[in-house]
Amino acid sequence: MEKQISVLITDDEHYSREELKHLLSSFPNINVIGEAESGESAVMKTVQLQPDVVFLDVEMPKMNGMEAAKILMELKKKPIIIFATAYPQFAAEAFRYEATDYLLKPYDEEQLADTIGRISKLLTVNESTQLRPAGKLAVEEDGEILYVDPIEILYVSRDDKVTKIISKQGSFETKLPLKDLENRLSSYRFFRIHKSYIVNLDYVSKLSPWFNGAYQLELEGNSEKLSVSRNYVKALRAKLEI
Repeated sequence: MEKQISVLITDDEHYSREELKHLLSSFPNINVIGEAESGESAVMKTVQLQPDVVFLDVEMPKMNGMEAAKILMELKKKPIIIFATAYPQFAAEAFRYEATDYLLKPYDEEQLADTIGRISKLLTVNESTQLRPAGKLAVEEDGEILYVDPIEILYVSRDDKVTKIISKQGSFETKLPLKDLENRLSSYRFFRIHKSYIVNLDYVSKLSPWFNGAYQLELEGNSEKLSVSRNYVKALRAKLEI
């Protein structure tokens, strides 16, 4: 059975919402779970309904589609964004907000079908990536190879040419670059907070302001306070907050 895709339609014009809903009804895998008349409503209903996809008009009173998209991209669960508008001049700006597609009114049914196909493939890839385990990390110590379960890792740090893995099982060293470990742990909830640290978000217990826009982070089962660069603070908070 084809995966069902939940959709939220946002447009300040009732007729436009009805037209798009009618066109989407021809796709058996599309389930329109809500409608919004403004950018503010789109944000609120996205948080409430958790749709896979949000269709966004651009020109709307108060909060426009671009402003709404900027907020949606900071959510813990980011929806796929499709802009649907009568204004072609905003296309370049739209893709700055990670838009998957930009549809123009009146809608072209063939283009809409292409968009739905692209959404289906994107969601399938994302789902398979999330389900794929990263396996265990092989760490050499005193001539032996130890295997560390990623869910047991609290954080990983890089100091000079040595990478340290701090886990519930103890502390280990590896010559693997931090970037390589970050890629290998991408199937789990790890996040870079500093050029020298990646942390397991499941163990974050406290985030405290420090100085000059930077923060300090504390993890369960670890007494050390880790530095969070100010460039990563906003994204980190978005990952942690519901």
